[in-house]
Amino acid sequence: MNHLLRDLAPVTEAGWDLLDTEARERLTPALGARKLVDFSGPHGWDRSATNLGRVDGLVDGPVEGVEAARRRVLPLVELRVPFLVSRDELAAGDRGAADVDLTTLDEAAQLIARAENGAVFHGWTDAGIMGAAEASTHPPIGLGGDVEVYPRHVARAVELLLRSGVDGPYGLALGPEHYRAVIETSEHGGYPLLDHLRKILDGPLVWTPGVRGAVVLSLRGGDFLMESGQDLSIGYRRHDDAAVELYLEETFSFRVASADAAVALSS
Repeated sequence: MNHLLRDLAPVTEAGWDLLDTEARERLTPALGARKLVDFSGPHGWDRSATNLGRVDGLVDGPVEGVEAARRRVLPLVELRVPFLVSRDELAAGDRGAADVDLTTLDEAAQLIARAENGAVFHGWTDAGIMGAAEASTHPPIGLGGDVEVYPRHVARAVELLLRSGVDGPYGLALGPEHYRAVIETSEHGGYPLLDHLRKILDGPLVWTPGVRGAVVLSLRGGDFLMESGQDLSIGYRRHDDAAVELYLEETFSFRVASADAAVALSS
């Protein structure tokens, strides 16, 4: 038995398969940051910190004449979103129902995905995470309200990265509203805006809930590093006659190795 305590839940093996499959289907498109940064792991629930390869010198050693330093690490953070599932719905799933109501799980998946994406791109001060957009050494570029001029802004961002010696290909993380505007728009002559942006980037546009505006970043590797301890998993908390209380949980750290490898496009 591990810390998720799934063996204690009144959920059958088929029920867990149903829950895990639903979570995977909802999380895969929503975890946009993972499609654009270097992802390492999962390394396990007991992974507590990321090695930074640096030290802080200590003024006094334990004995006179002995030099000392303390190694620096970045602690992993834990995210958890609880949700309730009806026991009647779980029983219906065991009987083969194709329309099991897992709305609460879907909502939890979207919430934790927004939290992860937001931390990666905009940071999380209390967790010691500096996001890719806020760490950028480049001034943010305003997107404005005219979606048809997005290619001009993205091209400018790519040029800023090239001038800094940051090679491509490049990716574009778009918040939901901006992503929807892009896919709904055709330029003069009927050419899809989505395809134009892909040609400028030589890389993907990624729907990324939790991103404010958009971020252009290099996909060359080694610039943005996400480390997973426990990857997203469903655990058990308690139950009564009507419902089972579960939760989605993960641990991770994120760090920026090259602050000049991303450009924020502000709303």
